[in-house]
Amino acid sequence: MSLIALFSIALSTLWTSIGLAMVLRATRSARTRSRPSRAPARPKVSVLKPLCGADAELSSNLESFFLQSYADYELVFGVVDANDPAIALVDELRRRYPKQACKLVLHEGGGGINPKVCNLLGMLPFAAHDLLLISDSNVRAPSHYIGEMVDTLLDAERVGLVTNLFAGSGENTLGAALENVQLNGFCAAGSALPTSVGDALVVGKSMLFSRSTFEKLGGFERVANVLAEDFVIGKMFQHAGYRVRIAPTVLENVTSCMSVSAFLQRHLRWSMLRWRLRPLAALCEPLTSPLALLPLAVLAWGTAGVTWAVCLLMLRDVGGWIALRGWRRAWLPAALAPLRELCMLFVWARAPFKRHVVWRGNRVRIGAGTLLYATPAASNGLHPS
Repeated sequence: MSLIALFSIALSTLWTSIGLAMVLRATRSARTRSRPSRAPARPKVSVLKPLCGADAELSSNLESFFLQSYADYELVFGVVDANDPAIALVDELRRRYPKQACKLVLHEGGGGINPKVCNLLGMLPFAAHDLLLISDSNVRAPSHYIGEMVDTLLDAERVGLVTNLFAGSGENTLGAALENVQLNGFCAAGSALPTSVGDALVVGKSMLFSRSTFEKLGGFERVANVLAEDFVIGKMFQHAGYRVRIAPTVLENVTSCMSVSAFLQRHLRWSMLRWRLRPLAALCEPLTSPLALLPLAVLAWGTAGVTWAVCLLMLRDVGGWIALRGWRRAWLPAALAPLRELCMLFVWARAPFKRHVVWRGNRVRIGAGTLLYATPAASNGLHPS
């Protein structure tokens, strides 16, 4: 038993340390490289922003895309409901920034069950350029964002897709604070580590790729009926021999006003994805949890095991927070790490036995590989948060 305990402790320590190192590697390049300048020679870009409802601070999030320093890009917003409150916000921004090329597309959605992909399929005919930048509505970006993404795509051979790390921000509720601790710790390391070593793990909040290349690989139709469309898109490029790169800039993922229930539901959905995409890796997730390994640590080291668990939690959650956001409010992950860890262990234990997911009151069933099956209550009006 002592050997098992020591092996588990060593594995957890190694995973946490390497994961944080990969996050630091990405953020260090963001701090040291010079910002790209406005360069008309760069290719034109279509930014696709699927919208559904008025997310927290949506106007400010969208405005950050009207303020990009890139020379030639267009914004394409897509909605499937004529009464969507996001329409008024987009119209106001279009009036405020009349020189920015912008299209607001109201459509009935494309084929398939995944709501985000259906929205993208409806928007795609209105995108004028080959380079597509997919960006979620709850993302806020600095002015150099588009230029840096394009530079990262073009600065090496066989780069097929560029994505970003993102940091949760706007913790004005307990649910939002828990969400941000989870995003800045476990999620950042879980994305940075595999992607940096060639095993693409793409989060769809930010993806840049060539439309013509993507369509040769199967296009959005290939992911219209899977929940983890971003993961599959990353694998489409990887398996075709393309490299997936993480751009230096860390994007803001605004989570203001999130309830504890919404936090749990969101990560239950994400855990369901991991169980269905990589069941063995999901089964081993408690090995990355200092709280889950605390009994083994105490068995091996006595009270020193408690010190180990606390230090490792702080290394991942506080270290990830500082790497992505700096020292401001770094006391939050220190205070909330144990509670967040308990929540995630509950979610992990629940996810393999849950078959359905609800998006904005609509229900679908998830199968192996996150394949979606419509239920009588499901519709193409779904949109993931």
